[in-house]
Amino acid sequence: MPDLKRTALYELHQELGAKMVPFAGYEMPVQYPPGVMKEHLHTRRAAGLFDVSHMGQVIVRGADAAAQLETLVPASLAGLGESRQRYGLFTNDDGGILDDLMIANRGDHLFLVVNAACKDADIAHMRANLSCPVEVVDDRALLALQGPAAEAVLTDIVPGVSAMRFMDVIVTDSAFGEVWISRSGYTGEDGFEVSVADDQAVALARALLASDDVEPVGLGARDSLRLEAGLYLYGNDIDTGTSPVEAGLSWSIQKVRRTGGDRAGGFPGAERILSELDNGASRRRVGLLPEGRAPMRDGTPLFDSETADKPVGHVTSGAFGPTVERPVSMGYVPTAMAETGTRLFGEVRGKRMPVTVADLPFTPANFKR
Repeated sequence: MPDLKRTALYELHQELGAKMVPFAGYEMPVQYPPGVMKEHLHTRRAAGLFDVSHMGQVIVRGADAAAQLETLVPASLAGLGESRQRYGLFTNDDGGILDDLMIANRGDHLFLVVNAACKDADIAHMRANLSCPVEVVDDRALLALQGPAAEAVLTDIVPGVSAMRFMDVIVTDSAFGEVWISRSGYTGEDGFEVSVADDQAVALARALLASDDVEPVGLGARDSLRLEAGLYLYGNDIDTGTSPVEAGLSWSIQKVRRTGGDRAGGFPGAERILSELDNGASRRRVGLLPEGRAPMRDGTPLFDSETADKPVGHVTSGAFGPTVERPVSMGYVPTAMAETGTRLFGEVRGKRMPVTVADLPFTPANFKR
């Protein structure tokens, strides 16, 4: 795979028998010998270790970094407590989503984690619109340890993480040098993301994998885990044409950015987004449960009857859910058809198949509150 980047864990992935695929400009493990289903179920039952070093790690410095970044995201950052993390969105002038990201307040600076496929554009966007320094962290790996056993396993290596709540962040010393830890993840399970120096990444990964509770997990199971958890994939479920309200992300826009006061609005696309917050959007992202065993995947058109000529919506993500033991999908439909229990039809290989609008997530979240 020429011209693809490799993470600090590349050789370990090969040693573990991973099947490598191109993803966001990197060679990444899509699965290991046990396969996607076993990796998925092991994460739900115990703990999975994911290499997410392809994600972008960025530091934004300056006394007014939070206020400046609020001009690019609808989230409240000035009100973000120290050692806490918040989900945010870069929006465009039309109210669409340029990327979703995590933003942590680490006292004298903000630490951001952005999507791999968008990181170059995100960094350019910030540098073009912020006067405070934007520093790219390019010498650290990022590991995600996810699942109900994650706390016990990581506590053996970094004592004290058990005191962290969901969305807490810490910077602490360890046997693997300074590590930056957040209690968060992309599976719906309790877990942590750990930033560690590249030259310590393999040693840390081996220490985590030494536990009987931990198995390596690739991109395949990462996708099915996040889908069951009702979490969105940038480029599929959200994109530049999708507003936060349509996507069901209104919760990420705190009240202080919505109405009244000098911090309301002031972000790209605010006119459309604030209008939709008040009046609703014309379409909504929904969960979808296809009948039968065949998944309805990204791009499947949705119809309101078996004979309708024009689709009313489409599927944005779909796969078999190993935990729920059935196909699950997400997609967009008109708001009038977004009520749970609404019966629609997806066209799969020229045949209309029944699908029902369902609540998200498909499996309950297990975050430590």
